[in-house]
Amino acid sequence: MSSRTRRSVVAATALALVAGLSTAGASASTDGGTQWNAAWAASPQRPSTGFTPNWSEAGFDHHTLRQVVRVTQGGDRARIRLSNAYGASPLRVEGATVARTQGTKGAAVEKGTLRRLTFGGKRSVTVPAGGQLSSDAAALGLDRFDSVTVTLRLARTTGPATFHAQSFATSYRAAGDHLTDTGGGAFGESTESWYYLSGVDVRGERPARRDGVVLFGDSITDGFGSSADGNRRWSDALAERLAAAGAPRPVVNSGIGGNLVLNDSAWFGDKSSTRFARDVTELPNARTVVVLEGVNDIGFSETDKPVYKPAPVVTAKQLINGHRKLIRAARAKGLKVVGATLVPFGGSDHYGERAAAVSDAFNTWVRTSGEYDGYVDFDKALADPKDPERIRPAYDSGDHLHPNDAGYRAMARAVDLKAL
Repeated sequence: MSSRTRRSVVAATALALVAGLSTAGASASTDGGTQWNAAWAASPQRPSTGFTPNWSEAGFDHHTLRQVVRVTQGGDRARIRLSNAYGASPLRVEGATVARTQGTKGAAVEKGTLRRLTFGGKRSVTVPAGGQLSSDAAALGLDRFDSVTVTLRLARTTGPATFHAQSFATSYRAAGDHLTDTGGGAFGESTESWYYLSGVDVRGERPARRDGVVLFGDSITDGFGSSADGNRRWSDALAERLAAAGAPRPVVNSGIGGNLVLNDSAWFGDKSSTRFARDVTELPNARTVVVLEGVNDIGFSETDKPVYKPAPVVTAKQLINGHRKLIRAARAKGLKVVGATLVPFGGSDHYGERAAAVSDAFNTWVRTSGEYDGYVDFDKALADPKDPERIRPAYDSGDHLHPNDAGYRAMARAVDLKAL
């Protein structure tokens, strides 16, 4: 019997449902002397057209929704967090399950691992409009870097759905009730977004250290340009590097494509200071946050794309003051806060003489001010030696703004692990 199977059998004979219905966040991070770790996360967004086709504006009606994520921490119990932050009406979930994923792609799950989730001991739950909540604990043994499939039964009309627009992972939908299917044959529709699911937490028998790392930022943190279904974001690369170095820690991704430090956007989420508590400081067992954000604030006014118009012209001082708010918010909750220089973006649609000057001034502040507890120099790590204003060609996804898989690995290598 494998260690994973043995762990699952032991857990299944124990108390399978141990945590009651609760609001998600730091206040619900402890239970029975053990602590929950945020092992995966996605930042909720308003329903919108987005960059690629998705189901957020139409919502769901008599559907079963299946979503696949990868956890960066193991444990013998798991729970999910659901968000209806931008719902105009209560969200009724008729049933939910969690299981280990079968294979590397598709909607099938490993037989024998599917667990029904409960919420306050009940199999169905209503998430209030604007609200969020956690499931009870389920006895499911998970190893670090396991893929987890979460299935939601949405039997009623949901209306527009709170979602995370750019998942770079495939989610699946089936008409009717397929909540407990182990095969994926019924799930004939797919998109690359996550819906309602904002977190997967794990815990073990012993109290966990408070050592979670949260990466906070925009599309570069979100993973734009990485391989779909490959888990090749820089958050994935950092978690893998920590594990390989013998210092494994949960690493979660709180990036939103297009996000801004100073302004809200219908497509790109609430501004950084508005969402920082929800997406960083309230996550279970968060200890360190790495902030990489600002290129959209200074670059949207350079682009001719109508994604954010009229875009304000942002100065280096304004951007720095926005980051100072994040520093204060992190420290107020006892988090270590690490800053990051903006990556080179010469040749992209965000680039211009003014944006370049602001980026240089901001990066100098990150390196020299000492206001962050530490910093990561992504500008230096990704720069083309022949033209430091641009990303090195080997790291460029093709738009001269976002790294590719190799670029995201280079970002992870640039981090001084001691700084975390």
